[in-house]
Amino acid sequence: MRMHRVIEMLLLCGALAGTAACGRRTARQPQPTLDPVANLDRAMRDFRHGKFRQAQAGLQRLTFEFGTGAPELAQTRYYLAECSFQMGEYVQAASDFRRVADDFSTTEYAPLALLRAGDANLRLWRRPELDPSYGETALALYQELAGRYPESDAAGRARLHVRRLENQFAEKAYKTGVFYFRRKAFDSAIIYFKDVIANYPNATRAPDALLRLVDSYHAIGYTQELQETCAHLRRYYPNAARLDRTCPAAADSSATPS
Repeated sequence: MRMHRVIEMLLLCGALAGTAACGRRTARQPQPTLDPVANLDRAMRDFRHGKFRQAQAGLQRLTFEFGTGAPELAQTRYYLAECSFQMGEYVQAASDFRRVADDFSTTEYAPLALLRAGDANLRLWRRPELDPSYGETALALYQELAGRYPESDAAGRARLHVRRLENQFAEKAYKTGVFYFRRKAFDSAIIYFKDVIANYPNATRAPDALLRLVDSYHAIGYTQELQETCAHLRRYYPNAARLDRTCPAAADSSATPS
């Protein structure tokens, strides 16, 4: 009887020891560690394969995994904005690209982010004739890019947009000025012609706006302003059409509008 009790006790102890050992083995099993760089590579693969929603989710998590000083954070934030752009979420993309340019201004992603922020605003500019705000914002971003990073490839691409947008805005202002000029509202016409000259001096309509400005000054007898405008025309646009007729050599009040 005593022998049976001893055996039972030994079996019980063995079972308890085994359970404790199992517990220890379970506790010692290594937990899987997160590798942010590997996760970034995975998100970039998703992006390159057009899986933008999936890439966006992965990149969003990585914004918390990378520390503020991590060099990969700029790339993560840039492509997170790019995912929004590719999915047509242009308001979000424009905002995120702007923050990338501001927060990582010394990285290679800053000029690209300014370029894409401008592109996102252009995509939002659906009714240029009614609301110019998105187009104006895009133009300002492209101009900022050209000023801050003039030697970057992004700035070279932005200059093409700048020329096109400046010509669009100059054309709109010029036509508005002509509208008032033909109705003899010369003061209003002058405002719009001056807008073309001041804000879009490189636009193809700039010399035309100056010529119309001369015509407006002649119509209301502003001799001094007429002479100054003719001098400006001769200096900066010597090959402008009808210059000699609008601004005779004397450049005085005898100039006659066509």
